[in-house]
Amino acid sequence: MTNKVTRTTRRAAATRAAIVEAAEELLAEGGLAAVTLEAVAERADVAVQTVYNRVGGRSAVLIAVAERAFEENRQYMNAAFATPGTPLERVLAAAAAYARFAVERPHQFRLLADPPDEPAALGHIADLVEEQNAKVAAALAEGIADGSVHPDLDPHTTATALWAACNGLLSLTWRPDRLRPDPTRLRSLITTAQTLALRGLLHTE
Repeated sequence: MTNKVTRTTRRAAATRAAIVEAAEELLAEGGLAAVTLEAVAERADVAVQTVYNRVGGRSAVLIAVAERAFEENRQYMNAAFATPGTPLERVLAAAAAYARFAVERPHQFRLLADPPDEPAALGHIADLVEEQNAKVAAALAEGIADGSVHPDLDPHTTATALWAACNGLLSLTWRPDRLRPDPTRLRSLITTAQTLALRGLLHTE
């Protein structure tokens, strides 16, 4: 009986993984509009009802994809926060890692930065984003404590402002017109933004 349950559980998990992978592929190929339950079911070679049974409706599918995207993002960010250095250096490393994630995983980044208008997905993705912003806030609080970050800045408000500024800059890559920066221009814009942020954060006598 136990072996049968284990096999059933493994099969269910494998089916769920195939469904989420299918949704990720569709997202990468055609953006959020391409991620429909029918398209996911066809790509995963399962019935639409199986998608419901193993993952859920469209919101649940998008949440599952967002969780995997966030897990990839977490790897980028954790590596940055683990970098030796001052609190400000860790904040700048985190910003650079966030930009790399956006460039290397554009569809996953867009899902997190511009979430779909699905109530359940919106709330869950916001929770994931706040988790990372809290790490930036913690580093800023360390900087205020050691005197390197301006004491008038609120860590949580500043972390949110930096996150919003990063999203605004990186979202230029979504533009369909001539204002969309090429990779060289994007790197220049990111470097300039980091310089401006650093000057605004530094506490100098």
